[in-house]
Amino acid sequence: MPQAEELLIERSRQGDREAFEELVRACARMVYSRAYLECGNVHRAEDITQETFLVAWRNVTQVRDGKSFRPWLMSILHSVVVDGTRRTGRKKRQEARGKRQEVERIDGALGPEKTMERDEERDRALAVLRSLPAEYREVLSLRYLAGADYETIGRELAITNGSLRGLLNRGLALLRERMKQSEKKS
Repeated sequence: MPQAEELLIERSRQGDREAFEELVRACARMVYSRAYLECGNVHRAEDITQETFLVAWRNVTQVRDGKSFRPWLMSILHSVVVDGTRRTGRKKRQEARGKRQEVERIDGALGPEKTMERDEERDRALAVLRSLPAEYREVLSLRYLAGADYETIGRELAITNGSLRGLLNRGLALLRERMKQSEKKS
């Protein structure tokens, strides 16, 4: 972890909002990509990311060591996802008890069948991505879901450009292979 980031963490612990905003900018792609990987919905991932940073700001004084900041942030994200899933489950159960609801989703340009096919394909791709080993899942998520460039990913994960390219190459190959396998099962 760069020394500048450790200083930002220390300043944030003392209540410096600008320092925390710098930390948010440094970690936002990582948090967003992980949130998207967990929920598979752009808008929900944005909400999860925002809530994660809000909780982090409220509790930043708990961080004792700069090196533990990112794992601490990921544990907050996990808690936010779990809490959101619980809330959603409760809400669905309440709606089901109250009244029967018909849900119809039609995308403006696509018909219902095409929309359903696209959603199924996206869900299948996310399921396969989630099943990959963590080293591949992280780099693929950061690169293709969060849109991070090579330099940012290398810095986030503390790996060289060559290692990153190798992980991306092997990860994509494994993803393609598992997608083909999952097609055959369907």
